[in-house]
This record gives sequence, structure tokens and C-alpha cells, in this order.
Amino acid sequence: MTHLRIFDTQDESKPTRATSDAAEISQLLKGIGVRFEQWPTRGLPAEPSEEALLAAYAPEIDRLRAEGGYTTVDSMRVLPDNPANPELRKKFLSEHRHVEDEVRFMVQGDGLFFLRPEETLYAVEISAGDLISVPAGMRHWFDMGERPDISVIRLYVDPAGWVAHYTGDAIADRFPRHEPVVAA
Repeated sequence: MTHLRIFDTQDESKPTRATSDAAEISQLLKGIGVRFEQWPTRGLPAEPSEEALLAAYAPEIDRLRAEGGYTTVDSMRVLPDNPANPELRKKFLSEHRHVEDEVRFMVQGDGLFFLRPEETLYAVEISAGDLISVPAGMRHWFDMGERPDISVIRLYVDPAGWVAHYTGDAIADRFPRHEPVVAA
């Protein structure tokens, strides 16, 4: 389930605001320049090929490409038993910035984006059907949990893809980690 909590960066103990209302989340994030949308999920095979995945969401991808000038689109699948998960998680958990927007559509699973436009921190838990676009230059980090089971579509302007510029700030160590939703 999509959820937003807003914290003062000096106090991680209690959010100043929390909501699970998608329209409210979209408006609050728009106020800091972050794009948030919910797309209808598609019936896909259990393990779709990248081609099938991108074809299923072609209309939405084409719209974003036209609006944002994205030249590269790919997908990333991370499974719980991947031995590289600890190192991959660590790479995303350190606060960083990008020179272009970070555009992600969550096809499967869930994760937690932390966005720090100023001295306020927005913790956005995204799940299947959620699109988030973090603007270039915004400090942020992402947590996919200890045993991620996620599939995302990624869009880039630069064909080099994901390039992080780490801030060196240890703020991410003070805030809660992502606890993935477990199906009942």
C-alpha cells in the first residue's frame, strides 16, 4: 500500500504528517517537485520478459518519453535469494543525487523512497502500480528491504543509466528501514 510520512530531519521519532490517500500524496509530493502517479496494473505472467513488461506499459512509457525526453527504458528485477542483495541495498541506502530525474514505476513488490528537498524528509512507500519521479538534484535514498522481491521499469535521459552522486551525509542511518509488505 502506498503511504507517505513527513518528518522533520531533526526528529525521526514521529512523523509530522502521514497519509495513504493517493490524491493527497500526489499533491504533497507535487509541492516539492516530485511526480507521483498510479497506473493500472496489467495481468502479466509470473516472470515476464523485459520485452513483455515494457510492451504491457507501452502507452504510459511512450507518454513519459514524450514529456521528459527519456531515451532509455529498461526494467530491473530483484529476487529475495539474490546473493548480491546486501551490496545492492547498500548502494541505494546512502543519500545521493542524480543529474537527471530518477523515474521508477513499481511493477511488483514495494520499496521506500526517502526524499529530502530541504530540512523536511518525505518517506514514500511505493507499491505495484506506483510511478515516482524524483527531480534531478534532490537528495534522496531508497530502501528495498533485506529480501526484496521487486520489479521496476526505469526511464533515463542519459543512456549511461543510474549514476549517483553521494552526499556523504549519514542521515539515512537515522531513519527507519523498509519492512516489505508480506502477503497474508
